[in-house]
Amino acid sequence: MGITLDHFRLFQMFYAVYKKNKIRMNDDTIRKRLRVYVPIAREKCSSVPEHIHPHLFRHSRAMHLYQHGMDLSLVSQWLGHEQLRTTLTYAYADTNHKRTAIEKTMGATFDKDGTIKPYIVEDEETLKHLYGL
Repeated sequence: MGITLDHFRLFQMFYAVYKKNKIRMNDDTIRKRLRVYVPIAREKCSSVPEHIHPHLFRHSRAMHLYQHGMDLSLVSQWLGHEQLRTTLTYAYADTNHKRTAIEKTMGATFDKDGTIKPYIVEDEETLKHLYGL
């Protein structure tokens, strides 16, 4: 059984426990915690962005769901958007997403030993087009 929208509503990303109940944490509280913990995380791992805001987590989770096959209309419902058009800001395709779509369309290519070869673009113009340049 897959994860449903009810699961995401039930299990908030940021919450506080009050009288044994989980309640949604507001953005100001999250921002305050990020101001404390982001510098600590950056000391351990320099690739952690310097400026992280609460909406970044929401955006990242939506992209993760979309890139792993959740239909965009379901992502839109999960985000609580009234218009699917609003959700399109989350729906950019990264390089791996594009590669997977191309491989599905073109079929698999195999090496001599039978392993699947990834789709590789060596043409500069095609690369620019895929990157939206």
